Amino acid sequence: MSQPVLFEELLCQNGRRIGVASLASEKTLNALSLEMVHLLTPQLLRWADDPQIAMVLLQAQGEKAFCAGGDLQQLYRTMREHHASPQRDDIRGNRYAEEFFEHEYRLDYRLHTFPKPLLCWGHGIVMGGGIGLMAGCNHRVVTERSRLAMPEILIGLFPDVGGSWFLSRAPGKLGAFLALTGVSMNANDALLVGLADYRLTHESKRQVLATLLQQPWSDLPDANDALLTHALRESEQAADASQFAPSSLREHFDLINQLCSAPTPQETVAAILALETEQPWWHKAQANLKAGAPGSALLSLELQRRVRHRSLAEVFRLELVVALHCAARPDFVEGIRALIIDKDNQPQWQPARLEDASAAWLQGFFADPWAAEAHPLADLT
Repeated sequence: MSQPVLFEELLCQNGRRIGVASLASEKTLNALSLEMVHLLTPQLLRWADDPQIAMVLLQAQGEKAFCAGGDLQQLYRTMREHHASPQRDDIRGNRYAEEFFEHEYRLDYRLHTFPKPLLCWGHGIVMGGGIGLMAGCNHRVVTERSRLAMPEILIGLFPDVGGSWFLSRAPGKLGAFLALTGVSMNANDALLVGLADYRLTHESKRQVLATLLQQPWSDLPDANDALLTHALRESEQAADASQFAPSSLREHFDLINQLCSAPTPQETVAAILALETEQPWWHKAQANLKAGAPGSALLSLELQRRVRHRSLAEVFRLELVVALHCAARPDFVEGIRALIIDKDNQPQWQPARLEDASAAWLQGFFADPWAAEAHPLADLT
């Protein structure tokens, strides 16, 4: 049985090497599993310490997806078991969930802080955990077929993997809107939001790699970073802009800001749902919000409010606590059941309405069971 992540090193013209990590689970649209996390992390550490590795490329096999999100099957089983156990009120009782989220977030943080140029080729579907991987890279490519989304509201979760951090930093109210609606983003949308740096056609990838193999790489990460930037910018300038759809987020930017500037989450949600429009893009956004968990909507907006002045490390620590609370409560397991397991698309959310969520209910997600020094991600700085 082949590994779900494959590694190779490409020899450059001047003797340096490019490390290549390829997600290789096409049948699951490269959904990020704990095994994949455990394969990626040590290899990245080795490449970071190897002076002959000039840069790293993170890509995926297949034409459909870079990574369609996290692998939720095992997480679903362990949540069911934890909910039926005497330890269900202890968010640390689900050891698998704790390990999954801790190591996924640790990997994402490692990508954000990687000491060498790190290129992500985000072709096809990039959702949830896939955006977590892509967001951490310092050179992020989207193509004419890239489709990005953070649709966690549909499974009773929140935009995690650092989503609270990078969505809260998106222009205007786009971060709030994306969390509430899980609407799909194309290449130009991703550039606007700050989740991508370059817009390249997928067919240009072969030429980009050939160019990178000819670069005069050195021991200096900043100089290597400049070489990678120049190569990607040149390719971007040669791309046929007509292959890329215009940004819907840019087109509707002012209206999104207006709707998402309501004084309360309840009024924001009501304003989006009340919008009368004939545009299918808006209909999809409204349908996602209407179908999603009301508790997730409230939690996502509260997280974005809380993290605005926190460091990335602090955000990952906070998200780990909140994610484990989600795993111990009803909505997350119910959302996976309705969307992925039984596929009946009839989730029974608790609470069923935003108005039914009390302040104490919301505050409970932020109850941290660890002392600061004992937190699983305490070493992130």
